Amino acid sequence: MFMKKGLLFLVALLIPTSILLAQTTLTHDQRMQWWREARFGMFIHWGDYAQLAGNYKGQQVGRGGEWIMNRAKIPVLEYQQYAKQFNPVKYDADAWVKTARDAGMKYIVITAKHHDGFAMFKSNASKWNIVDATPYGKDVLAPLAAACKKYGIKLGFYYSQAQDWNNPGGAAARKIATEGWPNPDSAKIDAYTMANTGHWDPLQTSATMSEYIDKVAVPQVKELLTNYGDVAVLWWDTPTNMTDEYAQKLQTVLALQPNIITNDRLKRPNFPGDYKTPEQKIPTQAELDGRDWETCMTMNGTWGYKSYDHKWKTTETLIRNLVDIASKNGNYLLNVGPDALGQFPEGSLTALKGIGQWMKVNGESIYGTQGSPLPALDWGRCTQKKNGDKTTLYLHVFNWPADGQLHVPGVKGKVNSARLLANGKNVPTTANGEELVIQLPATTPDATDAVIAVSL
Repeated sequence: MFMKKGLLFLVALLIPTSILLAQTTLTHDQRMQWWREARFGMFIHWGDYAQLAGNYKGQQVGRGGEWIMNRAKIPVLEYQQYAKQFNPVKYDADAWVKTARDAGMKYIVITAKHHDGFAMFKSNASKWNIVDATPYGKDVLAPLAAACKKYGIKLGFYYSQAQDWNNPGGAAARKIATEGWPNPDSAKIDAYTMANTGHWDPLQTSATMSEYIDKVAVPQVKELLTNYGDVAVLWWDTPTNMTDEYAQKLQTVLALQPNIITNDRLKRPNFPGDYKTPEQKIPTQAELDGRDWETCMTMNGTWGYKSYDHKWKTTETLIRNLVDIASKNGNYLLNVGPDALGQFPEGSLTALKGIGQWMKVNGESIYGTQGSPLPALDWGRCTQKKNGDKTTLYLHVFNWPADGQLHVPGVKGKVNSARLLANGKNVPTTANGEELVIQLPATTPDATDAVIAVSL
């Protein structure tokens, strides 16, 4: 018996790693299953730019807070000085993930490195990271990964693979200074920027992009996919100046996490990833092409923290966005921009709490659903679940009918039951050809979105 066990152990050692990986690698649909069922995730834009909070030299800088280095054309060495003040002592990864879970979110994607090149993790590829460049001196991704595991939340990393304004050789978008900030030297800066492929500081071009890819981007992606356990998503952004050669080097690293899924921003069109990423908008039905997709959106007007941006979307708007997206087979990645201390803004917390309350009652109409099989509905949206020859339609009523009769076009099959998720009460139905008429109470139980589950 001992010899048999020893022989089996030796055989196992001789099996190539590639074969073992192949045995655990999932098909595309299997990899995408959790993501398609999740429907709702949290985007987190956080970096040392939160220290500036959208302000530079006493003035508010336009556009997203995370783009402040580019918009104000802050020199590299000057920008790096702000990291010496970045000390997020109130960061609580457990509280962050619990907030996401309580809001009904199933996954988190955090900016491991945004375009300013600042890594929110310990990196041996660049000293420009939160451990080596700040008084905080700690990796923030490790506790986030632990909290995600604790609460059953999938973890994803955003990584700016091409644009990098601090590590030499990284790309820079051609954005002139006057777009975001009235810099007195803007004319001079603009001329330099346009002549140097978007860069505004000679330090940025002191290496080639090929050197940047080999010495920073590829090693850092390896670190992200090696040091934090299971990584569910790699969210690339953006393909500025990327080549197929550069993209392939990064794509190859994904083998470290065989079941990871990626978006479509590595390098178009030859590296389409697993899903499309419309930004700040919800596509119309006509714009969809059958591919998996995810809308990423801010709660106010910025991704990264800005102290003066208080234009918060209402909880009603955010819930209805989620429903609209789910009704079209998409996912909603809703952003939070923590401040320099590591706190979620109060406006974000208020909205997330409201969404969570709605999801506790109506989550079954979102999770694991498919898009609407019905024609356009003037009173709301529809999601559905199929189980064999049985279907449940979830009718999301935004506009409650004044006469108490909800007309649902395109319904085929016998209705077994119809009930309001808000209070569990059954509502009577009448079939009229291929139209279903539901008799509703005089007032809605939920003015944001009252959901009726119709079992066919």
